[in-house]
Amino acid sequence: MQNKGLIRTFAILLALVCVYQLTFTYKARQVERNAEEYAQGDPVKLRNYMDSISGEEVYNLLGLRSYSYKEVKALEMNLGLDLKGGMNVTLEVSVVDLIKSLSNYSADTTFNAAIKRAQELQLDSQEDFVTLFGRAFEEVDPNARLAAIFNTLELKDKVKYNSSNSEVLDVIRKETDAAIDNSFNIIRTRIDRFGVAQPNVQPLQTRGRILVELPGVDNPERVRKLLQGTAKLEFWETWDNSEVYPYMLQINEQLKDVLNLEASTTATETEETAAADDAEATTEGDGSLLEELETEEADSTAALDNMADFRKNFPLFAVLTPSTTADGQLFPGPVVGTAHAKDTSAVNSYLSMPQVKSVIPRSLTFKWTSKAVDEAGNFFRLIAIKVTSRDGRAPLEGDVIVDARQDYEQFGSRPEVSMTMNSEGAKTWARLTKENIGKSIAIVLDGYVRSFPNVNGEITGGRSSITGLETVEEAKDLANILKSGKMPAPARILQEEIVGPSLGQEAINSGMWSFAIAFILVLAYMLFFYSKKAGLTANMALLANLFFVIGVLASIGAVLTLPGIAGIVLTIGMSVDANVLIYERIQEERKAGKGLKLAIADGYKNAYSAIIDGQVTTLLTGVVLYLFGSGPIKGFATTLMIGIFTSLFSAIFLTRLIFERQLGKDAKITFASKMTDNWLRNTHIKFLEKRKIAYLISGSLIVISIFSFVTRGFNYGIDFKGGRTYVVRFDDDVKVAEVGKALNAVYGEAPEVKTFGGSNQVKITTEYKIDELTDDVDNEVEQLLLKGLQDGGFIGQMNMDTFVKDHRMSSQKVGPTISDDIKNDALIAISFSLLIIFLYILIRFRNWQYGLGAVAALAHDTIIVLGLFSLFHGFLPFSLEIDQAFIAAILTVLGYSINDTVVVFDRIREYMGLHPKRNREENVDSALNSTLRRTFSTSLSTFVVLLAIFLFGGTSIQGFTFALLVGVIIGTYSSLFIATPVAFDTQKRAAKVVAKRK
Repeated sequence: MQNKGLIRTFAILLALVCVYQLTFTYKARQVERNAEEYAQGDPVKLRNYMDSISGEEVYNLLGLRSYSYKEVKALEMNLGLDLKGGMNVTLEVSVVDLIKSLSNYSADTTFNAAIKRAQELQLDSQEDFVTLFGRAFEEVDPNARLAAIFNTLELKDKVKYNSSNSEVLDVIRKETDAAIDNSFNIIRTRIDRFGVAQPNVQPLQTRGRILVELPGVDNPERVRKLLQGTAKLEFWETWDNSEVYPYMLQINEQLKDVLNLEASTTATETEETAAADDAEATTEGDGSLLEELETEEADSTAALDNMADFRKNFPLFAVLTPSTTADGQLFPGPVVGTAHAKDTSAVNSYLSMPQVKSVIPRSLTFKWTSKAVDEAGNFFRLIAIKVTSRDGRAPLEGDVIVDARQDYEQFGSRPEVSMTMNSEGAKTWARLTKENIGKSIAIVLDGYVRSFPNVNGEITGGRSSITGLETVEEAKDLANILKSGKMPAPARILQEEIVGPSLGQEAINSGMWSFAIAFILVLAYMLFFYSKKAGLTANMALLANLFFVIGVLASIGAVLTLPGIAGIVLTIGMSVDANVLIYERIQEERKAGKGLKLAIADGYKNAYSAIIDGQVTTLLTGVVLYLFGSGPIKGFATTLMIGIFTSLFSAIFLTRLIFERQLGKDAKITFASKMTDNWLRNTHIKFLEKRKIAYLISGSLIVISIFSFVTRGFNYGIDFKGGRTYVVRFDDDVKVAEVGKALNAVYGEAPEVKTFGGSNQVKITTEYKIDELTDDVDNEVEQLLLKGLQDGGFIGQMNMDTFVKDHRMSSQKVGPTISDDIKNDALIAISFSLLIIFLYILIRFRNWQYGLGAVAALAHDTIIVLGLFSLFHGFLPFSLEIDQAFIAAILTVLGYSINDTVVVFDRIREYMGLHPKRNREENVDSALNSTLRRTFSTSLSTFVVLLAIFLFGGTSIQGFTFALLVGVIIGTYSSLFIATPVAFDTQKRAAKVVAKRK
C-alpha cells in the first residue's frame, strides 16, 4: 500500500485533535462534579460557586495555554435539549407591526384591508410578507399608491410622492430586513444576559425567524416574556462620579449598620460552636502537627482576617470596586464602580434595601453596562443615571430616531455613528446636549447601558454623531440599536418545545443503553462471522470510527441529540458494510487461488467502486436531510455525514494498515470462521424467474397501502398539523378517556390523549387557541391544563412551578405557519433525494434503466413504510406519528436501500464486463447470488443495531426506529426483487426496440 506514512500521520493527527477537543468536555464535567459535591444539593450555593469560578483557570494545556471554566464550557460537546432538558423556541419577528410602524396606516382603509388579506395569503404561502402585502395591496385597489401611505417623516428621504409601488416595496423590504437583523441582535443579547450555559441563537432560513435553544431552563414563562418583549431604547442624563461618591459612602455606612445588626443575632451561637470545635480539635491528634499547621497557615489566616475586616467595614466596596485611580483619585464620568458578574446581584440587592434607599436621592438611579470591561467577560460597570422627570421616565426614547448608520469621522478613519431624529426629538436632544456639555448621555436598551458618549456641545437640527468607538463592529451594533427604537418589532413564538430535566436524563440513560448494546452486538457479530484476526481488525476500525465521530462532533461544536445518538449507532451499523464488502472480495480472490498478500490488495481494489458508490448515495441523502431538515433531523444528518467519512477512512485505510503490519510478521489471516465460510457461498437462486411473483406481492402491498391512505389516513404529529402537545406523568395509572373528558371541560373541545410509554404517562395534544398570537396565550393554555387535571382528580393542588417540575415532562407547540413549512420541506427533501439519486446513478452507470430501477425501488419502499404507519397507527403500543423524525427515518431508509441497490448494480456491471458472452439474465442472477453474503451480513448487523435501539432506546424514538427496522427489511427485499428486475426488464425492452429499428 502506498503512502502508508501519510495515512498513519493523518490518523495520529486526527486522533490528537479528537483527544484535544474531548478534554474540554472532560474538564467541564470534572469541575461541575466538584461543584455539586461542594453545594450538597443547594442550588443557590451551586450557582454562586459556578459564578465565582467562571473566569478562573481550570485547565492548562501542556503549559502552552490556560483556559477558564467559561472558555472550557464554551468548547465542550453540546448536549441537545432532549438529553439535557431545556427549551427550544422558534420566533418570528412581526413584520406586520414593522410595516404598520413605517406607515401612516390608521386612516387608510385600503392599507388595513391589504394587511388583513396578506395575513390570509401567508397561511398557504412560503413567500415573505412584504411581497404578499404588495400583492394584496394591488388586489384590494389596483389604482392605489403606496407612496401616499409611506411618504412619512421617517421615510421622506427614501420614498417620494412619485415613487412606484415596486420602489416603495423595495424600501419597505430593506427597512424590515434591517429591523429583523437588529431584533436578532437584541434577542441574542438578552439570552446572553439570561445566564444559560451554551445557549444557541441563530437565524433560520425563512427570513424573520429565529431559533433559540436554552439548555437547562426551568422557567418557560420568564423566557417567553424575555423573548417576546419589544425593545425599549432610552436616552438618560448621567451624574458624575465625583457627585455620586459621597452617596456611595453613605450607602456603605448604612449597609455596615444593617449587616452588622443581622450578624450580631447569630454571633454568640457561632462563637460557642467555634469554641467547641477548637476544644475538640485540640484534644485530638498530635500537638506538634497542630503547631506546624498553625505556622504554615499564619500568613493566610492573617490575610483572611484582613479580608473579613474589610468586608465588615466596607460591605459595598467589597463587591463593587470604586472608579478611582491608583492614588485614590476619582475618575471623571458616570462610572461609579466595577463588579464581577457574580457580584452584580449582590450590589443590586444592597441598593434595593429600604435602609439604603433612604440615603439615595430620587434623582439618582443605577444601571449596569451590557458589555464587560475585560476580554474574559467577567467585569461590568455601574453607571449613575440622573432622573429628571416626575414620572421617572427617560427624557428621550427610541421612537424619535429616524435613522442611524455606521460612518467614519470627517478627518480620519475612526468609526462613528450618525444619528437623525424627528422634529420633536431634535428639540429635546438640543436641550439635553446644551445642559450636559462635558457630561455623558447614557444610551440604554432593555435596562442596560449600551454606550455613554460624552457631549462636546449643543446639537441642534436632530443630526448628531457618536464618536469614540473602537471598532466598526461596535459602531454597526450601536447603529442597529438606535434604529431599533423607531420600529416596534415584537417577536411571536411560532414553535416551542420544553423538555424536563428528568425526561432528558431518561433519554440519556435509554440512549446510552441502546448504544452500548447495539455496539457490543455488532462487535460480537464481526468476530463470529469473520474469524478472530479479521473480525478483530474490523472491530478496531469500528472503535476508531466511534472515537473519530464523537471527536469531530465536539470539534465542530455540533449538538448531540437523541436522534444524533441514533445516527451514530446507525452509522456504525452501516459502516460494517465497507468491511463486509472488502472481506467478501478478499475471500473471492482467495477462492480464485491467489496468495494472501495479493488477495488482500486485489480485494481492497475491487471493493472500492461498490463502497464509494454506496456511501456517496447515502451521503447525498444526508446532505438533503441537513439542508431541508431542522432541529433533530439536522442533528441526525450531521452525525450521519460525519460517520460516512470516518467509517470510510477507518474501514479502507486503518484496516489496511493493520493487515500490512500483520503481513510483515508473516501472520496467518483468515477472513471467515469455519461455521460461516460456506454460508450463502455458492447459491444459484433464479431471482429473475421469481420477479413476477415479487411484482405481484409488491403490487398488492402498494394497493393496500394506498387504500389505507384514502380510508384511514395518517396520524399526523403536531409538526404537520400544528397544535400543542404535553407529556404528563402521574403518580398512578390513568385512563386516557377520563383524562380527555376532564380536559374537555376546560378547553371546550376534547384534546387527543394517548398513553405514552407506561400507563401512568400520557401525551396530550390540543389545537386550543393555536392561531392566537398574544403574549399570554401559551401560559393560559398551560394553566387550563393544570386546572383540568386538578379538577379531574389526577393530581393534587399545586402551583405551576411544581406541576412543571413533578408532572409535565415535556411540551411542544407548533404554529400553523411552521407546520406548513415542515410539510413543504419534507416533500422537497424526499423529491430532491429521489432526483439526485437518479442523476447520480445515471452519471455513474451511464444507463438510465439503472436509475429508473433504483428510483422505482425507493418509491416502493416509501409507499410501503407509509402504508404500515397508516394501517397500524392506533393498534401498536407505541406512537406511529408522521412527524419530522419520521421524515428523517424515510430518508435514511432511502439512503440504506440505495446503498444496497448500488452494490448489486456495481456487481452486475462488473459481471457484464467479465462475461460478455453470457446472456444478460445469467449475469444478473450470478451477480445477485454473489452479493448475498454481503447483503445478509450488512442487513443483519444493521437490523440488530436498530432492534437494540427499538427495544432499549426509550418511547420517544420507538416510532422512528420502527420505520428504520421496517425500512431495512423492505429495502433489502426491493434491492433484490424490485430495483434489479425493473432495470432488467426496461433494458430488455429497450434492446427489443433497438432490434426492431434495425
